[in-house]
Parts: sequence; structure tokens; C-alpha cells
Amino acid sequence: MRLMQNPTTDARTHYRERLAPSLRLLVTVALAGPMVSLIFVPIGSTVALLVGAAVSAVLVTLFIVSTPVVTVEGAVLRAGRAHIDTVHLGEPVALTAEDARQARGPGLPARGWHLIRGGIDGVVVVPNIDPADPVDSWTISSRTPDRLAAAIRESRS
Repeated sequence: MRLMQNPTTDARTHYRERLAPSLRLLVTVALAGPMVSLIFVPIGSTVALLVGAAVSAVLVTLFIVSTPVVTVEGAVLRAGRAHIDTVHLGEPVALTAEDARQARGPGLPARGWHLIRGGIDGVVVVPNIDPADPVDSWTISSRTPDRLAAAIRESRS
């Protein structure tokens, strides 16, 4: 079981994934602590060490807590702060590797809604079939795009 996907016993929740940053990014953010501690060395090495450790802990915690969550609950797709009823969505397409890179880059629709996270290879592209909505499609990063696409299909029926 992956830590990023939280299986739940709630029958309404079909899918849940936290798009947490990669370990490499968290280590890079944590390195800000030692840099900050250098500023406080003239005050005292103990103070510098404590401030540096606190800065690292706070930054890593903020990065993890502020990551968006993608869920499919009942008939609603939530991606970060945005949400849409799945009855307004067309057939989702799960993409990986080169197809996902194309969908995140040159093939990214200008009038689409995007939740793209660096370091996450998979992408799900879902057309928006609501004629009253100016957004053409939703492009969502996912570590398991096939599972997200299946959850969207299941919630539409």
C-alpha cells in the first residue's frame, strides 16, 4: 500500500490521493534550515542550531500540509480547491510516459483547468461536456492515473 493513497472504508469515496512533493524536494527545502542557522551563529551556536532545525521542520511540514488532494467522492471530483460534478465530465484518459509529457506541455489546452505537480509522471485528462462551463477539460497529475480514471468512470454511472 502506498502512503500517498489513503484507502477508506467510506462507500462514497472512490479515490483519494495526496499529491505530496518528492523526497528530493523535501530534502532541498530542509536544507534551508542550515543556511538560516548560519545567520544566527554570531548570537550563539546553540541558538543557531535550534533556529535552523525549527526552520527546516516548519518548511517541510508546510510543504506536506499544503499539497493538494485529489478525490472522487460520490459524484464529485475534487482536485485541490476546485470541484465538479462528474456528470459534466466526458471519458477520462489516463496518460503516462511520453503521452503524459505531451499532455502537460505542448498539448496542454489553454482553456482547460490544470492541477499539475512536478515529479508526478502520470496525468488524467478529462473533457468537460458542460456547455455552460468555459473550461474545456481538466488535466490532473496522478501517481496512479488508471485508478483515478476508473474512479471517475465509476462515479458517472
